[in-house]
Amino acid sequence: MRLWKCSHKRKNWMFYGSDQGGRTAAVLTSLIATCKRLHIDPFAYLRDIFERISSHPKKRLGELLPDEWLAARGAANS
Repeated sequence: MRLWKCSHKRKNWMFYGSDQGGRTAAVLTSLIATCKRLHIDPFAYLRDIFERISSHPKKRLGELLPDEWLAARGAANS
């Protein structure tokens, strides 16, 4: 990610309505950036995760991170 993309957003975090809203935006932005770095379609990733997360065991949430998700999808497609 380029530096200017992050630096111009710093003041925008003030307009998310609350500290929790800012944290949520930061987490989603990080997930999307990671998806792009791994050449994953962020929309497909988030759609799949949001559909599965409510029934996924808490102890295995790490499996839903982009790199683990990609590895599991690759294994399922083999």
